[in-house]
Amino acid sequence: MSAGESVEQLLRQVAPGRYDTYEELLRRLASGQVWMLLWHGRPGAPDAQYGNMEVGGHGYAPCVTSAQELAASGWNRAHEVVTGRDVAAALYPDRWGLWLNPHVPGGGVGVPWLDLRRMAGGLERLPAGPLRISEPALEIPHFYAQLMHNAQRTPAVRSLRRAWVQPALGVAYLVIGLDLYDTGRPAVDSVRSMMEQSVAAVPDGLPVSTVAMSDDYDPVAMWLRANSRPFFDRDAHGPAPAAAPGYGYGYPRAY
Repeated sequence: MSAGESVEQLLRQVAPGRYDTYEELLRRLASGQVWMLLWHGRPGAPDAQYGNMEVGGHGYAPCVTSAQELAASGWNRAHEVVTGRDVAAALYPDRWGLWLNPHVPGGGVGVPWLDLRRMAGGLERLPAGPLRISEPALEIPHFYAQLMHNAQRTPAVRSLRRAWVQPALGVAYLVIGLDLYDTGRPAVDSVRSMMEQSVAAVPDGLPVSTVAMSDDYDPVAMWLRANSRPFFDRDAHGPAPAAAPGYGYGYPRAY
């Protein structure tokens, strides 16, 4: 069985609620290849343009999953063969998804840009959607008190928010949203140390992760910005320290 045939078999099995099948499809796509349909230009040319389609108000670039499906599609313009991970990295920053085999009966399967982000960054690093996100109902005042105490002593921290996240697959976990003045390496190291010291107060068995509030592509950060208020807010108690040159930090980091 070829990789293309494996993907195509999975495509026929994807259905609402079949999250395990969909995750396996994403894994195969990330490690395999897709045949991107070029609406304009030739592969590698500066003016090359993927095709585009809109479904439910969201944009997708159409592709096919094998040379056989390319022939079956009747596409008579150019195409480009790329790895799933590479095309995911190219599409998600512009919030474009990937639509697989739109020519097949039933119209194929769409992969939203949030899942392309997971493919590009590593499926094991980011939680499987759709995510159910809510305010935490946990009574863990000692942890929050310890975290706020340590945040007060960590000048890089502007504010902290919190959410309870239930992924489509896997256990639910507590997320701390980190809003920083300073994302230079020393500041990020100080925030990591702050979290490592604070999680000693977390009850056994409770998973805790973090998310950068500055991440415009993370669904938890987007939810926190829209739906939550900080439980620690340094600006409410004094002036902000000067920011240092930026340096990226990642999500999620399990402590």
